[in-house]
Parts: sequence; structure tokens; C-alpha cells
Amino acid sequence: MKRAATQLPALLKALKKAYPEAFCSLDHRSPFELLMATILSAQCTDERVNLVTPALFEKYPGPAEMAKAPLPDLERLVHSTGFYKNKALSLKEASAAIVKEFGGKVPRTMDELLTLRGVARKTANVVLGSAYGIAAGVVVDTHVKRLAFRLGLTKHTDPGKIEQDLMGAVPKEDWIWFAHALVLHGRAVCDARKPLCDTCPAAKLCPKNGVA
Repeated sequence: MKRAATQLPALLKALKKAYPEAFCSLDHRSPFELLMATILSAQCTDERVNLVTPALFEKYPGPAEMAKAPLPDLERLVHSTGFYKNKALSLKEASAAIVKEFGGKVPRTMDELLTLRGVARKTANVVLGSAYGIAAGVVVDTHVKRLAFRLGLTKHTDPGKIEQDLMGAVPKEDWIWFAHALVLHGRAVCDARKPLCDTCPAAKLCPKNGVA
């Protein structure tokens, strides 16, 4: 961990050169749409979610409409994202809470977001960072979890502990960008089964290569 920490500035520089404008890959036009899309993204690809949300938001464009949506219809619309019954219920109940408790506006604090059904720290961090530009923490999805461990930035497997390690290591002004950069890097280069180490901009800094 100590050695990885000394390599961090160089790692950030390499990632910034490769992914200077890393951003959230979930299509959205508002904090509400991003929240709903992020709930749907659990154990599902962003690409699949982006195929589902246009029809969902055309029919139920805001929290008031989503809260009143018939549950069977929501289940039909989000079926292909997996775990559709639980996700449909989360969309409906989270929307109802937004209307009742927050005046129809997606809350802007971690504590308030965590009161919504289907929202844990990962989802809250996505919404706060990408919708509001608020760095309350670091998004830890499957790519971030895997790459943080591979790059020697954490020894933990628990997302909460990984987030704390990353928050302690990465400058706060980079928290939002860093998570998106790792996601892009995990998809494009650092594949779980066949990482493209020969083309990796951080290859010389990676402990898994035995050179960092």
C-alpha cells in the first residue's frame, strides 16, 4: 500500500492523459433520470440500462409520474435489466419518497439520498457527483473495486472499506473523475480475464506486472 501511494501521482497523471474527460456513461437529462438509471444499473451493464430508460422516461418522466406508475408496467419496462421486480419497486417507492419528503426534487446530500429505497453509497455518489458536481465520496462499482485492488490502492474487498482507502489516497478534487476513469479503463484496457497490459498507460505503475 505504501509503495502504491508513492506511485499514485504518476498513476493519476497517466489516467488523466488517457481519460481527461471521463464521465458517467448512464444517459440522463436530470438528477431524477440519473438516480433511476443508477438504480437499474445494479448487476446490469450501463449499455443495457441506456436501452431501457428512453421508453421508461417517455412514459414516466418525473418522480410524480413514476410514483403513480402501475407496478406491473414498471416491471415490464425494466424487465431486461434483471431483478426487475425489486428494481421496479425501488423506482416507484424512491419516487414516492422524493415527492413526499423532498418536494419532488432529488436530494443533494448523502444522508438524504440513503433514505430512498434502492439507494446505497455507490448510487448516492453517482448522483451527487454526476448530477450535482458534489464530491461526497468515491463511486465503487465492480470495475473500481477490481482495479483499485489490482493497482495496489486497497487490500480490501468490501466496497465501503475500498471507498475509504480511495478517499484517503486520491485528492478530493479528483474523486468524481477518478471513479469514471477507472470504469473506462476497466472496460477498454484492464479486462478482468485478459488485460491489455501492452497498451495500458499505467502498465509501468501496476503491481500486478511486478514493476511497480
